[in-house]
Amino acid sequence: MKKLTAVITAAVFILGSIATLAACGRVTDDKDKKVTGTSVTSGVEDVHVFYYTNSDEYLSSLRSELDKDFKAAGINCHNYDCNSDRETRTRQVKTAVENGAKAIVVDFAANDSEAAAKEIVDLARSAGIPVIFFNREVPDEVVSSYNKCAFVGTDTESAGHLQGKMIGEYLIGNYDSYDLNKDGKISYVMLKGEEENQEAVNRTRYAVEDADAVLSSAGKTALDFYDPNNNKKYLVDEEGKWSYEAGKKHVAAVLKTNSEEKKNMPELIICNNDDMAEGAIAALNEAGYNKGETGSRTIPVFGADATGTARELISAGKMAGTVRQDAEGEAKAIVHITKNALDSSKDLMADTGNYTIDKAVNKIRIAYNKLMGQ
Repeated sequence: MKKLTAVITAAVFILGSIATLAACGRVTDDKDKKVTGTSVTSGVEDVHVFYYTNSDEYLSSLRSELDKDFKAAGINCHNYDCNSDRETRTRQVKTAVENGAKAIVVDFAANDSEAAAKEIVDLARSAGIPVIFFNREVPDEVVSSYNKCAFVGTDTESAGHLQGKMIGEYLIGNYDSYDLNKDGKISYVMLKGEEENQEAVNRTRYAVEDADAVLSSAGKTALDFYDPNNNKKYLVDEEGKWSYEAGKKHVAAVLKTNSEEKKNMPELIICNNDDMAEGAIAALNEAGYNKGETGSRTIPVFGADATGTARELISAGKMAGTVRQDAEGEAKAIVHITKNALDSSKDLMADTGNYTIDKAVNKIRIAYNKLMGQ
């Protein structure tokens, strides 16, 4: 009887596993156990979507929107996580193309290069299938090199500009209360997500430049980086992951040597994204700041992406604001372009008049907007 029960149990487990794999469309191979996929319908078109990581909160929200929109469009969707590794991503793309992918939709891995983008385009071109890049910027020359290639994402400069203007206006609203040591200027920490990434470069530059412009127009002194010995004027995530961990580590280290008692407490923290902002706030919490309680001392922290966590922190009074990256809008644009690419009777950029499109290249820009607390 025990043997019969064991056999039945094993059979149920195996059948359940097969059913789960069929529903999820899981894709794996011996070389890469990190590949995951979601087959959302049983349609004829098979699209493979490659994310640089599943640990990024914005990409997680974008993935949810894409899954939903591809399903609504009747398109099979398989998702991959390359864990910020170029070789893994290249292997995944090659396998997908060899297995008959009808289109590939690709976000870049950290520290990717133009050569890596060209490699992906060449793989798509060899199979005669479209490739849609998204989120992380790809050079114009790469996109223009193939008539079935496009890019959907933000203008890499706009987030920094909007964040900087938002910071300047916020500080002007109650300048004296943020100037903790009363030296007539605001000292700041800048957390940069990745050293060479153009979006990180632009967010780091323009957030400060545009804040300074607002301050100057109001007769205030420019922002002052907290560490005069740091000529770069930022602290970077050395792993290039724009991560919570890096944000917390850097701010915790800053707070070990800087305080209100020493009159060198940072009075503003600017972050390239919300994950780093969340980490910065966690470090501030441990030092007794940004508790969201009445009478609690709060250091303004700004991020970008408007993740769910950031929204909660803003509502709780622990975070000053963020720049909203529109996951829903980006997903709809990606699916629209992919549908065009799969339809031989349509031009790749057909029916995109409502989008902001670069003049000389197939690039759709999704706008940012600001999100502030009350």
